[in-house]
Amino acid sequence: MEQPTLGSLEICLAQKANMEAIFHAVADGIITVDPQLRVSGLNRAAETLLGVGAADGIARSVDDVLPGQLWDVGALLRAIMKSREPARNRENLITRQDGEERRVLVTASHLLDKREDLAGAVIVFRDITEIRALEARLEQRAALHGLVGKARSMQEIYHLIEQVAPTDSTVLIQGESGTGKELVADAIHRSSRRQNGPFIKVNCSALSEHLLESELFGHVKGSFTGATHDRKGRFELADGGTLFLDEIGDLSEAIQVKLLRVIQEREIERVGDTKTVPINVRVIAATHRQLRKLVEEGRFRDDLYYRLNVIPIDVPPLRSRREDIPDLAALFLGVFAEQMGKEVSRISPDALRAFLDYRWPGNVRELRNAVEHGVVKCLNTTLLVEDLPREIAEEAGRRVGAPQSSGGGRSSRASNYAQSHRIGDDQAAIRDALERTGWNRGRAAKLLGIERTTLWRKMKKLGIGQD
Repeated sequence: MEQPTLGSLEICLAQKANMEAIFHAVADGIITVDPQLRVSGLNRAAETLLGVGAADGIARSVDDVLPGQLWDVGALLRAIMKSREPARNRENLITRQDGEERRVLVTASHLLDKREDLAGAVIVFRDITEIRALEARLEQRAALHGLVGKARSMQEIYHLIEQVAPTDSTVLIQGESGTGKELVADAIHRSSRRQNGPFIKVNCSALSEHLLESELFGHVKGSFTGATHDRKGRFELADGGTLFLDEIGDLSEAIQVKLLRVIQEREIERVGDTKTVPINVRVIAATHRQLRKLVEEGRFRDDLYYRLNVIPIDVPPLRSRREDIPDLAALFLGVFAEQMGKEVSRISPDALRAFLDYRWPGNVRELRNAVEHGVVKCLNTTLLVEDLPREIAEEAGRRVGAPQSSGGGRSSRASNYAQSHRIGDDQAAIRDALERTGWNRGRAAKLLGIERTTLWRKMKKLGIGQD
């Protein structure tokens, strides 16, 4: 046998040194084991992640060094060495040597020697504890006191609510009808130190000027025909809590003057009385009108506008946050199915596509009504396009029947959904759901109305994500 020369030996040693440098430079933890599942090597990242030194880890059982709580690491490696098929991205919960729990993503494969005989296995694991914690916080922020939405515009509103809630600053909420302005006001109240006080609502457009004055400020007996007894107004009833003035843009000039004085002086006078009553009330106002434009037109007092517009919150229309439609629709579906005692548990991809493509002039209120309409008409466990209100179903029919472009726009995706149901497979619908959720399998499964494990099996069967 030819003996290695000094030069070739030096090359081998250099290559070994390079491989060791790479082994220890990788940010992911790496552990190698022999066929008996004894640890034969750990890189520095593994030592740091597990809190164990190489001297303490070498020759120990892999289950002692990398103890999995969700599934047994040793059992997985035995299966891999037997089948010689790798395992990828298996999530596990492990316990470090100091007792701290960490979430890791594990990939493992068998190892062969020069004769192609089994030499053991290698495990690569990545710490995803902080990622999972962040995802959990984002999931918690998907809803706040009845508000639902993961869109950036809604996240900004949640943040603003958290900032303004501890104060007594006046808030002006603006947005189209049906966007959920009252829910924002309620969320502010329920997040504030006034949450144990009353939350009183007044629709300023529902009453005449005379009745609204009495409703807001109260009246004394005999102050007008029909005033047979003293009556507290909404400001007094809201004492210690929050008064929500909806449709503030419809106030008359006379009521605007009196409201300005109340906000400035923090006291009211009942109709027909000269005695002032101090109040401790936080005011939140809302309108679907452009209040700044009304001021410019001379239809709303600028001094009152500035008193109200201390903290402005603009609630976005539903059409500008379509990514929230699946979650909202699923929420309403559950509510109405339970109310009606029906077993409607999912929305078909075609119906969901119709929801996503519709323009929603009535915003979230219209979506809620549409889902209620669908649950009433639904005859099985899945909400279909034909169960939806006529204008939404007809809009969906026009989109599916329209000529399709070669691009990936909404009309093309609607065609994909329809085609997927005609040919009997889910590939187009699944790809579309994954694309619209940024390939988040959990959200895509929820959007499709199926379990995450079911989605994973379908993706594997159809080769999705393995391109």
